[in-house]
Amino acid sequence: MDSSANRQNLPNIDRLSVLAAMIVLAYTLERFIDLPSWEVSRQFPGLYIEFNINVTVITSLLVAGMTAAGANWLMRDHPASKGKLALQHAILPALTALVIGISISRIPVGIGWWVGLISGAFILVLVIIAEYIAVDLGDIRLAYASAALSAVSFALFLILAGALRAAGTRLLFITPALIVAAWLVSLRVTNLRLHGEWTLYESAIIAFVVGQIAAAFNYWPLTPITFGLVLLGPSYGLISMFCNLIEEKPVRQVIFEPILSIVIAWGAALVIR
Repeated sequence: MDSSANRQNLPNIDRLSVLAAMIVLAYTLERFIDLPSWEVSRQFPGLYIEFNINVTVITSLLVAGMTAAGANWLMRDHPASKGKLALQHAILPALTALVIGISISRIPVGIGWWVGLISGAFILVLVIIAEYIAVDLGDIRLAYASAALSAVSFALFLILAGALRAAGTRLLFITPALIVAAWLVSLRVTNLRLHGEWTLYESAIIAFVVGQIAAAFNYWPLTPITFGLVLLGPSYGLISMFCNLIEEKPVRQVIFEPILSIVIAWGAALVIR
């Protein structure tokens, strides 16, 4: 039988520090690098596409990839992983790094930007630690880590939806971006709730429905936070419904939780609009 000590592992502090320092350094240097943006525009029959690729976009994507690789590097060191790939534990850290990059890019350099960067780095470190705990299904802290990771997942989706809305992203780009984000969040949250079970198809259905809702509300006069809440309610509700169905929960619970989550989220959106 495993001892209590073997059920309370933490990531290597040196490796974690190196990863966090590289992420902070990358986002800091990004604000001092001045490179011309690459404008891409194409005219198709009935469709005009135009978007800019700048240093912020490139940095955010590269840091997200670096975070995913670094998280996998840390997780493989866990005794329970036995050196195997731990890609499921890299999803949320990568998404966290991406959302942090998008969020702080809209803040002018100053005290607010530094506070945002340091706070984001601190949250990212906590996410990585929670993911490390979640590697071992027998860890006595698993329930707390899973709850924290699920909460962070939904918070990241809310922030990302709001940030894309605030940036005035076109329907052509915001819909697929939110579909991918909803799919990743659904994958991770259901994996946590079902103790390691993957729900690829169910998560794809959830992402598709959320994408349709995003497209339907795209041209409504909604504030960024309201737009995010409108999508958050169905996202949480559908994830809860599929998890309850897989776990064969009572029909009343299967129906009640999704309805309650949508009512709360949309009620909050109506109040703060």
